[in-house]
Amino acid sequence: MARQPRLTVAAYPHHVIQRGNDRQDIVRDDADRERLLALWQEHAQTFKVAIHAYVIMDNHFHLLLTPETDDGLPQMMQAVGRAYVRYFNLRHQRTGTLWEGRYRSNLIESERYLLACMVYIDLNPVRAGMVGQAADFKWSSHRHCIGQLSDKWVTP
Repeated sequence: MARQPRLTVAAYPHHVIQRGNDRQDIVRDDADRERLLALWQEHAQTFKVAIHAYVIMDNHFHLLLTPETDDGLPQMMQAVGRAYVRYFNLRHQRTGTLWEGRYRSNLIESERYLLACMVYIDLNPVRAGMVGQAADFKWSSHRHCIGQLSDKWVTP
């Protein structure tokens, strides 16, 4: 039986989570993180998806995205997933799946939940004990959101 398509609604924000298979790391160093960021930037532009917030943890990532079209988000995630796994497997001399199934996506229906979702994403490294403050974590949009850094591709 075919999988049911996810609910993706144009012009509404979506909280996206992608985890590593069996909780394995999806990034091993800063080069991997830079590649993932570059792929998000490239494919978000290609498929007309705004990125509002992100965090790259060792074994998963979170994104807060708003697609312009109903198929923009799934097309972006498919393109990023395929390109990143190919890159990661080649670079780290491995084979097989990297992801724990398909990405998860939740529609954010109100402004109140949008801000709560952004805070949740920003505080992920703090809750994981990786840093004391969200601003100390290099691999998230938090520093952009508080004005410490400018990520041109992050949409307010």
